[in-house]
Amino acid sequence: MIKKIVLVVLLISTIVIAQNETAELKVQFGGYINWSGYLDSRQTVSLREGHLLLYPSAPVYDKEGNDINDKANLNFLSIQTRINSKITGAEAFGSKVTGFIEGEFFGTSESDVNGLRLRHAYISFDWENSSLLFGQTWHPSFVPEAFAQVVSYNTGIPFQPFSRNPQIRFTQKFGSFKLMAALLTQRDFTSNGPNGFSSSYMRNSVIPEINFQAQYNSANILLGGGIGYKSLTPRIETSKKIKTDEKISTLTAVGFLKYKNSDFTFLAKGFYGENSTDLLTLGGYGVSSIDTITGKETYSSINVISFLTDIYYGKEFQVGLFAGYSENLGSDDKIVGKIYSRNENIEYLWRVTPRIQYNFNKITVATELEITSAAYGKLDEYAKVSNSEKVTNTRLVVSVFYFF
Repeated sequence: MIKKIVLVVLLISTIVIAQNETAELKVQFGGYINWSGYLDSRQTVSLREGHLLLYPSAPVYDKEGNDINDKANLNFLSIQTRINSKITGAEAFGSKVTGFIEGEFFGTSESDVNGLRLRHAYISFDWENSSLLFGQTWHPSFVPEAFAQVVSYNTGIPFQPFSRNPQIRFTQKFGSFKLMAALLTQRDFTSNGPNGFSSSYMRNSVIPEINFQAQYNSANILLGGGIGYKSLTPRIETSKKIKTDEKISTLTAVGFLKYKNSDFTFLAKGFYGENSTDLLTLGGYGVSSIDTITGKETYSSINVISFLTDIYYGKEFQVGLFAGYSENLGSDDKIVGKIYSRNENIEYLWRVTPRIQYNFNKITVATELEITSAAYGKLDEYAKVSNSEKVTNTRLVVSVFYFF
């Protein structure tokens, strides 16, 4: 059987190579160099030395009643700098084949700042009205055709679902309509669980995330929505050393509207997530029951809803305004054990971000004022937050880009 599989693979490879012997491959390089400086009014929950801001840190009071986290923070970084390569020219199975690779110096962890990490790496087989993609690229809920154009590296996180995933994606066009179906796993953006953030929970479930999306795209209007299904196996062994295969299965949904003419763009986007921490949102899941004899657990998702809008005007000189809101909806079941989240004690978040930028030749100079508030409180038995205290961070961002 193994010999037959090897022969089939070799045969397919030979056909592909034969089809491309006379093809002239073209390699195009691109990317940008970036410098960003930012000043925060208080300590924040963020990644990579504060470069990717999520929200302000919770208040922590000393013996004299002073909030320790009420302390300004400043940094300059260039780790957003990235380079990419697009490969075209090959043909296979009646399609045009495109390869794309992109990396940046954001690193893979806090100890790896300045390290090169993979952003995108995919092969796309493109026919007249359909395409088949294999590789790592944006999660369908991110929607690269419809995301906020803020100056900050966070692109509107955590109001904007954000992730890049290894995947298989099929897209079919019907005139102005486009349907997409994808199977995804996790790599850099993972779910939380008993062993921390890890891709092992999805790998152990033996079920990839399943995502469907539909779009309508005319000259000025982009309208669409999608739904996703995800299954995780948090543990394969209980605290009593008993084998377990209990799963938590959840849904996500996204909807978006974008209007654009020559100078004006309006974007509105909504998201509902059950256990969507892998998309850098609020929420997560918790233990809803525990068998005291075997140690087996069942789980219930902690749900979140978010909305954002982004409005901008101009080309060479551009002004814009972003606004976002996210709320922790709690769980449908009582939580009796551990919670696996990012910051489960946040009741809601909001953000307002005015910005201006100047584009000339291949240079962009931009600045924005990002005001983010988080309401921290106490959890009830349904992981719903109450008696919250609001804290606000104001971030001034200045960025310079040189595109090539």
